[in-house]
Amino acid sequence: MIHTHRSIRVTGGSGTVTDDAVVIEDQFGLLLNGSPVAGMVASRDQLRELGAGYVITEGLAACVDKVELDGDRILVSSCTCCGIGEKERETGSSGGTSFLSNLPHVDSEIRITPDDVVAITQGIETELWRKTGGVHCSVLWQEGRLIAKSSDVGRHNTVDKLVGHAVLNNVDLSRCVIGCTGRQPAGMVRKCVRAGIPVIVSRAASTDKGIATAAAAGLTLIGFSRGDRFTIYTHPHRILGIGTF
Repeated sequence: MIHTHRSIRVTGGSGTVTDDAVVIEDQFGLLLNGSPVAGMVASRDQLRELGAGYVITEGLAACVDKVELDGDRILVSSCTCCGIGEKERETGSSGGTSFLSNLPHVDSEIRITPDDVVAITQGIETELWRKTGGVHCSVLWQEGRLIAKSSDVGRHNTVDKLVGHAVLNNVDLSRCVIGCTGRQPAGMVRKCVRAGIPVIVSRAASTDKGIATAAAAGLTLIGFSRGDRFTIYTHPHRILGIGTF
């Protein structure tokens, strides 16, 4: 996952030759029940999780039976392969309010504290990020503890990997929070909505459509989580002691 590249590091106008750690970008083909559904640019780890999570977060299937790897192909098997993603492609995914089309509603009684938000944010970094600075990171949090981490060159992939981890390990995503390094446009929020995740905590910003998607789907969206500061964009009732709009 890491390539060493000879570089010159410049500090104060002076250059020093160094061997820099660079993240490796790979390409994979994803097949669902034998049919090609996507070409993916991703980091070469947690590939089974990536495949399982992708078909769930893109609405291609409601469940995953098995995931196998065949070289650079990720082979996902599911007994139900008609999902939300197909309907969205039929109605279009841009313009107007189509980014809200056919999304489920997130139903969860989960409540977390401001201290939980801080702890989730502190746990987002991974060792690969510390070495390269060239990946996005996400974490899956449940009932006071971090249960999985992911790193990838694509921020969408990090969410897919965590959802896949949950699917393959029978984790109840309605009781989970996802923490992310990346910004939260509509496409990122939709992934969590389809997976049934009720809370997103991001270090970065959201977009207007990301916020609208979260608001319509009943998801609590938090951005700019840094230190003890964060911004709640939607459904603040899940954060204890904060109040509502």
